[in-house]
Amino acid sequence: MTDRERLMLVISRSDFMLTELRLYLDTHGSCPNALRLYKKYQTMKAEAVKEYTEKYGAITPDAVDTSCGWMWTKSPWPWEGDC
Repeated sequence: MTDRERLMLVISRSDFMLTELRLYLDTHGSCPNALRLYKKYQTMKAEAVKEYTEKYGAITPDAVDTSCGWMWTKSPWPWEGDC
């Protein structure tokens, strides 16, 4: 597994956990364990997104560096892997 694939895996797993935890917290909002886990996965995802963006480019259009114009469509999409 490449570093790029590893980062995408961390991001997608974190996203899954955040979605599940949000659903749980909607009905158990004062659960300290769920809140702790939510914060853990928020941090994990943010760190992986930051690292991915620095190494391979933006994952979402709002993270595109526009200093050289609109580059969002110039490289492979994050889910395409190496083209």
